[in-house]
Amino acid sequence: MSEIEERLAALEAQVAALAERVGGGAGEPATPPDGAFWALDGLKQRLPADDHPGAVLYTGTVHVAGQRYDWQYGRTVDDLLADDWAELPAVLSALAHPVRLRLLREILGGRQGTGELAGIEELGTTGQLHHHLRQLTAAGWLRSAGRGRYAIPAERVVPLLAILTAAGR
Repeated sequence: MSEIEERLAALEAQVAALAERVGGGAGEPATPPDGAFWALDGLKQRLPADDHPGAVLYTGTVHVAGQRYDWQYGRTVDDLLADDWAELPAVLSALAHPVRLRLLREILGGRQGTGELAGIEELGTTGQLHHHLRQLTAAGWLRSAGRGRYAIPAERVVPLLAILTAAGR
């Protein structure tokens, strides 16, 4: 057996062992271990009735660059569907640019000054940098922290990471 075949066989055995551990064999949906959906179970307990259309909850605890962010937020499906979605494209489109996503990652990681950020070649010219910072600030993803410094508002850190998690599937 060649080295590649041996490695492939070892990987297949690992995958089979993992599937067995969570209760799903080949072709079967995996059953999560008890307590795996503790947040979902708690949300369901808070809904008024079984025929309720449901709710959405996101929660997170994040510790980066010496800061801790704990956040949870939930809305009922009825409330979400009743909202005016007309202003959401501007908030979401602010995230739809690789430079702006990079800026958010750098700022969350602790590089918050425009001087520090301008030193990153991939972010473009100083004018382009300021344009992207204005876009993110106008959409609520950033706030000025004074003297050319920016921060992601604490109430936006977990939502931002939840959006990125959903986008990455």
